[in-house]
Amino acid sequence: MLILFTSVAATGCILLSIGQDEFHDEALHTLNYVVNQSDYTVQILKNVTQYLSLAKTISVAQVFLPSDIMTDIDKLNIDLNTAADTLTEKTDENAVKIKRVFNAVRLALITVAAVMLILALLGLLMSILGHQHAIHIFIVSGWLLVAVTFILYGVFVIMNNAISDTCLAMEEWVENPHAETALSNILPCVDPRTTNHTLTQSKQVITSIVDVVNTYIYSIANIDLSPDDNRHYNQSGPTMPPLCYPFDSQLQDRQCGSYEVSMANASLVWQNYTCMVSESGLCNTTGRITPDRFTQLVAAINESYALEHYTPPLLCLQNCDFVRDTFQNITSNYCHPLERYLKMVNAGLGLISVGVLLCLVLWIFYANRPEGRKCL
Repeated sequence: MLILFTSVAATGCILLSIGQDEFHDEALHTLNYVVNQSDYTVQILKNVTQYLSLAKTISVAQVFLPSDIMTDIDKLNIDLNTAADTLTEKTDENAVKIKRVFNAVRLALITVAAVMLILALLGLLMSILGHQHAIHIFIVSGWLLVAVTFILYGVFVIMNNAISDTCLAMEEWVENPHAETALSNILPCVDPRTTNHTLTQSKQVITSIVDVVNTYIYSIANIDLSPDDNRHYNQSGPTMPPLCYPFDSQLQDRQCGSYEVSMANASLVWQNYTCMVSESGLCNTTGRITPDRFTQLVAAINESYALEHYTPPLLCLQNCDFVRDTFQNITSNYCHPLERYLKMVNAGLGLISVGVLLCLVLWIFYANRPEGRKCL
């Protein structure tokens, strides 16, 4: 019987070792996924900040963005950097705390598995060899360790329930998102006011860049200026089409007119209006823009295109969509493995507790048997 109960305890130790290792890896995998989602969101915010800052440097023939737009960009960048820093700080802080807990739990479980296995095997050996005084020592220490194991079992039952409740809360949050819940400490949302302001400001910046480009086209490139004008560089030939305004006066999407070129193909179209220049910088072939001006126009187009296509991802931050997607993925792909490995840990702790407890009963029997009686 003692061999059987020792085998039960040893099986529990093996099961506990495997379960805690799998649980620890899966928990860190889940945590890293959350951190990566946070980093992705922060990168979106920083990308928009960089594009807005770059917009301040856009100029065509010394025509820059209006000063009020530049001031608004500076203010908006402060809000975006604050939002990114807050998200990074909260996520990193929570990640460090969670990792510390997981590492402590892993160390405790490894220690319990190793000590209980050694205790069970040595107790079996002492019982077979009949070292009664040594068995008394193992009995006292065994009761203490069994008590610790039962406590750990209870802790992991609570942890299992906590993870199940958290996964359930995530599912409910995905279906009915709340502005502020306990889950906000896991992965906080980005302030909707900041995202709304960013989207609006980006559209205004794009419109201002198009203003700069079209001002140059209408007032310089498409005008046959006299040689006395300092804006003259011998431009000639068919007039070049203006750049399309992607938004109307209400900053709503609009269709480009037949006479306009879109940002997607403007550089290809305008390349046909580029002249060759002499050493003095004047056009010596037919064309409306010099290669240098063409480069400036392309830079403005690229900046507008970047803002138009890379700012909309902020919409997924506006209503906490990125948090919703993260939680939905966690509940679908991570919760069930975590719960399964926790059950394995609980099963291991249960087998250890019961196995060693029954071993203790037999150790007491062997410790109190008459000296001359043989062990069967």
